[in-house]
Amino acid sequence: MDPIAENSSNTLANGGGQVADNDIPKDGTGVVKLDPWLSPFKDSLRRRFSKTQEWIQKLNDTEGGLEKFSRGEEIMGIHMRDDKSIVYREWAPNAVKAALIGEFNNWDRQAHPMKKNEFGVFEITIPPVNGQPAIAHNSKIKITLELPSGEWVDRVPAWIKYVTQDLSVSPAYDARFWNPPASERYQFKHPRPKRPESIRVYEAHVGISSPELRVATYKEFTKNMLPRIKDLGYNVIQLMAIMEHAYYASFGYQVNNFFAASSRYGPPEDLKELVDTAHSMGLVVLLDVVHSHASKNVLDGINEFDGTDHQYFHAGGKGKHELWDSRLFNYGHHEVLRFLLSNLRFWMEEYHFDGFRFDGVTSMMYTHHGIGTGFSGGYHEYFGAGVDEEAMVYLMLANELLHELYPDVITVAEDVSGMPALCLPLSLGGVGFDYRLAMAIPDMWIKILKEKKDEDWDLGNICFTLTNRRHGEKTIAYCESHDQALVGDKSLMMHLCDAELYTNMSNLTPLTPVIDRGIALHKMIRLLTHALGGEGYLNFEGNEFGHPEWLDFPREGNQNSFWYARRQFNLTDDHLLRYQYLNNFDRSMNTTEAKYGWLHAPQAYISLKHEGDKVVVFERGGLVFVFNFHATNSFTDYRVGIEEAGTYRIVLNTDTKEHGGFNRIDEGTRFFTQDLPWNGRKNCTHVYIPARTAIVLALESRI
Repeated sequence: MDPIAENSSNTLANGGGQVADNDIPKDGTGVVKLDPWLSPFKDSLRRRFSKTQEWIQKLNDTEGGLEKFSRGEEIMGIHMRDDKSIVYREWAPNAVKAALIGEFNNWDRQAHPMKKNEFGVFEITIPPVNGQPAIAHNSKIKITLELPSGEWVDRVPAWIKYVTQDLSVSPAYDARFWNPPASERYQFKHPRPKRPESIRVYEAHVGISSPELRVATYKEFTKNMLPRIKDLGYNVIQLMAIMEHAYYASFGYQVNNFFAASSRYGPPEDLKELVDTAHSMGLVVLLDVVHSHASKNVLDGINEFDGTDHQYFHAGGKGKHELWDSRLFNYGHHEVLRFLLSNLRFWMEEYHFDGFRFDGVTSMMYTHHGIGTGFSGGYHEYFGAGVDEEAMVYLMLANELLHELYPDVITVAEDVSGMPALCLPLSLGGVGFDYRLAMAIPDMWIKILKEKKDEDWDLGNICFTLTNRRHGEKTIAYCESHDQALVGDKSLMMHLCDAELYTNMSNLTPLTPVIDRGIALHKMIRLLTHALGGEGYLNFEGNEFGHPEWLDFPREGNQNSFWYARRQFNLTDDHLLRYQYLNNFDRSMNTTEAKYGWLHAPQAYISLKHEGDKVVVFERGGLVFVFNFHATNSFTDYRVGIEEAGTYRIVLNTDTKEHGGFNRIDEGTRFFTQDLPWNGRKNCTHVYIPARTAIVLALESRI
């Protein structure tokens, strides 16, 4: 547990109690002003901050600054100049010789040798032929390298922007020179949307975004999914598995080509159209960026690129992730920093992404990578020898760069450890992320559904877990993400209903107790998490309507089947099925938040957690939330505390027919407050709350 998590007055950096700029130390210990419990670790904070400043100064002295350094993509890799000549540069310090080969020169190792400079960078300029580029658009290329042993090896260029896979020939990817004529290049038409005050994130995977048994495309996602996401009330899309990965079943987490958008969904221009179309609809688009590790592929990755195991990665065991069977970056190396920082800049500039969800931040920040480590919340765990300060510095540099260049950028950290100051700016000694994922929340819900009967739910513990976060550091709450949808796990709806999802979700069949409970609790769990759990909310595609199956990509273990590698959105369009009700509620929940803005309001005040009645009451953003989790007991004239006096009306109700309920609540009811203090609030009113329902009240004047 965080010692400061329970009292919001202790530490508010960007949400309330401010610390004046002139009071902030300039040595990276400003966070101590916000959280005095960090005082014993000032030396560690200073060291991280100092190392970051040293890198910034070094880059100012040697590279013209961080901004220029992050434009490495403009120099490295393969490019066509205005005069139609082609320039190619590649860093391969261990190689003795190099040549560019491809279809353009019949793969002739002697035809186009490259020159090596003192920094280990090979370079070649190929003049145009008859006024046209010597290498045709979309033709295959490689770099061939002579190693000190005399062996020649062929590699896919490390900065390549487009690779394709022909499984009938080989699982290895082919590098292609992506250089379409101007008439075929996608031209962006729409500006980036402003960063939303409340972020409601739809986590999506292009390839599975179809009910059909195949890989869906960027074009299809643009046409079919963007309107659906917009209609559901989400304002941020988090795109998974975009960086090229040879193994589809890795869910995009074994990246082999960091600058290439996955070709299995279509060409690069189609992804640009997707992002631009999303912008036209006011949707922000985040890329799930994987800088925590890399595929160990040699033939089509960057592993052993120049014949060594330590070019981009740490040598030996330090450079290998035991559980992920992948390679680990050396974040302290000058050229690795150029590669990774330029990679972030590239996705922002080339594809107009609006920010990033950084995968595997826990693995990056600790030398043990979180393996076999349970984080108790003791501060010593965040500042001891187990912390990888080079990785911390990389993350600080990355966030500083992105926020300096793009004021509306959004960066999200996937961290399970609870690292203090992760979501505070560098100026305070923070790592600089905007949000962190509340990874304890889905674990809590799954544990409850697996282990506890409904009558044994501990509402106090549930509310504590939902609100136990570092105040002043924004959190994105979620009941379940792609992690819980993957094969071997179960979605919440599967935990709630299991096999009955296949037999009893039709309106033509009687409503069974299992389905009744599942639909009711699915809505209540989502609303409670949405309203109480953070400053942002996330949902994985399909889970909003209780998708009946897990997610399992084609692989040897399932006979390469696509049966589970799809999302059956058709289920919500079938008015004979009950999935529509959950879909409707998700829309209502998001649109209600969009109107009243509870996610960017201060932390909720919980006035009641009644274990016997199974009732929770809290206020946030001027709204009153009332939940009755009791399986059988409905309550009439139930007294609830309300701070602000006035006349209230229902603005969200889980029990409407549209939401799969029973219409037991009269939505025309007006609730008048009484000047009677109750449960720590100045006023009270009385409500009718049937079993397993939730209602949200707003002042009549705000509706």
